[in-house]
Amino acid sequence: MTLTSDTIARAVIWVALFFLVSAPVHECAHAFTALRQGDRTAKMLGRVSLDPIVHFDPMGGGILLISVLLNMLGSGVGGFRVAGLGWAKPTPVNPMNLRGRYANSMVAVAGPLSNLLLASVFAFGLRLAQQQGLFPSTTSAGGMVALVLQTGVVLNVWLMLFNLIPVSPLDGSHVLDDLLDPVTARSVRAFMDQWGLMLLVLVIFFAGRILSVAADPIVSMLIGPLY
Repeated sequence: MTLTSDTIARAVIWVALFFLVSAPVHECAHAFTALRQGDRTAKMLGRVSLDPIVHFDPMGGGILLISVLLNMLGSGVGGFRVAGLGWAKPTPVNPMNLRGRYANSMVAVAGPLSNLLLASVFAFGLRLAQQQGLFPSTTSAGGMVALVLQTGVVLNVWLMLFNLIPVSPLDGSHVLDDLLDPVTARSVRAFMDQWGLMLLVLVIFFAGRILSVAADPIVSMLIGPLY
């Protein structure tokens, strides 16, 4: 794929929104929900915060940059031309302090739900911009604003779906753990402890097309077809 100003702009916006907005909101949602459910671990470590620095994970950030670069040089993901996925520093939660049978799942789901909320906010802003005749482009300031809003929608939909995959340490693995019987859950946890990170990296680099099947209809519902 030939690199263009549009491709580079989308990549920079994608990475910036991930580090500065989407990841901090996602992890803060986990921490806040855990606090409400009785666990103060994240609160004591300063994780009930929107400060990007406290949520930054070097490995997850590095994976994000690599995956974005590979997609820039390749064919892109899901028709958006540039996409990439990584992760922030996992929010520490002590399940022993949580109240309720499904409290762990509630804490886990809070992150993806926060991304869905962000996607909806970005979509609302994009629709307002389009009503003013502003459409995503790199040729004007207004077009850049619309491009940021469009990228925010796509990024947060992807993060929501990505984090719901039942692979450790993603949020979906905690939901699966709550749904399984104790014996099966222990077996799955043991497997994930050994192979989870490898599976996660494989998901990031090879599951883009699969995720796009689910992401594209949601994005289209929020803002219409991308192209």
